Amino acid sequence: MANVEQAQPRKGPSLAIQGAMLLVVTAAAIGMGWMSGGYLKGVDAPKSVAAAPENDGKEAKPAEAQEPAAGPTLVALAPITTNIASPADTWLRMEVSVVYDVAQPPAMAEDIQQDLLAYVRTLKMHQIEGASGYQHLKADIEERASIRSQGHVKQVLVRTLLLE
Repeated sequence: MANVEQAQPRKGPSLAIQGAMLLVVTAAAIGMGWMSGGYLKGVDAPKSVAAAPENDGKEAKPAEAQEPAAGPTLVALAPITTNIASPADTWLRMEVSVVYDVAQPPAMAEDIQQDLLAYVRTLKMHQIEGASGYQHLKADIEERASIRSQGHVKQVLVRTLLLE
């Protein structure tokens, strides 16, 4: 057996080496943050406008006369505030947005909002409790919105769901 007095305690790296390593790691973190920020800024930056094509003596269309870009459209519906079926003294407020595949008339958004209002009034508290209840509620309102819009609604975004 070795004597306790003969065993040398292990020494760690000196304070100078620890300080130098801390500076290296800090510089690496700052550099990575700067690079990530530059990358994200480049991704979200608006694209530059290309030179306008020559009009060959024809008049250019004014900006408001051009057709809207085809593609997904996000529309916020009016907030839904009502009581649910059971318990009758429980109120629900829900703010919803819908994503259309192409632009739709405002009347369709009103029809979807009224249909969702009618559906929410039939809910019972036990149907919407917990995470699985929320998932079922979201699936149901997405299905109703899709049916009401003849398949033009691609997604329903629940922005606020409050029960009181």
